[in-house]
Amino acid sequence: MEEYASIDKITEILNYLSEMAVTYGLKLLAALFILIIGIWVINMLAKRINKLMDKTNTDPSLRGFLKSLLSITLKLILFIIVLTTMGVEMTSFIAILGAASLAVGLALQGTLQNFAGGVIILLFKPYKVGDFIEAQGYMGTVSAIEIFVTKLTTPDNKIIIIPNGGLANSSLINYSKMETRRVNWTFGIAYGDSYDVAKDMIMNLIKEDERILDDPEPFIALGEMADSSVNITVRAWVKGADYWGVFFDMNENFYKNADKHNLSIPFPQMDVHLDK
Repeated sequence: MEEYASIDKITEILNYLSEMAVTYGLKLLAALFILIIGIWVINMLAKRINKLMDKTNTDPSLRGFLKSLLSITLKLILFIIVLTTMGVEMTSFIAILGAASLAVGLALQGTLQNFAGGVIILLFKPYKVGDFIEAQGYMGTVSAIEIFVTKLTTPDNKIIIIPNGGLANSSLINYSKMETRRVNWTFGIAYGDSYDVAKDMIMNLIKEDERILDDPEPFIALGEMADSSVNITVRAWVKGADYWGVFFDMNENFYKNADKHNLSIPFPQMDVHLDK
């Protein structure tokens, strides 16, 4: 009798396992099928969206971010569908996922702020790769705009990494946004030197430099009668890429030509009178 009871128990277990295998095996196969088809669909959508971005000339930084965000979102949805197909109770799963997301969000508050800042920068484009900007006390050329940080390359070839959260929520100067820029100089001549001669010399130097634009017209005026010099204010417009070249060349040309026109470049002096 005991042998028959054992056989019946084993048979019962085998039948139960068979039923479980049929039930969950079919669900597992269905989930696997949905997973394969879902990944194929996501890849096809990514390729089509990539082609669409090529046609619309979407910014490379924005393109990479959108592709990554879309891929992660679609794969998360696919993951939930696969779990549902396998019979996992999604109400409890979503509750656990929500609690975990809250905990992670609190732990990574600064990182999420930088992520949001990256989204704002990529959408509103206060600057782009290749622009020369000044922000957070740093100046440099934007070499990369990533999801969490922006990388600048300084004129002396240093890499500066700035979190996007601060860039998106504070003031910055974009020196490359406009096509043209105004160059400002202050040239000092000595008291007693001819202002008209200095003005004509500066104007000739401006006309000889083809990089300086005719419109708007260059501006030259007597800016200040300082303690030791008569300061001449000069303003001219150039293309953004020519700014520093024109600035330094004009300084050099003024210095080299001042002596030829009997102009003295003053320096601070002090007269001391001794009373006996």
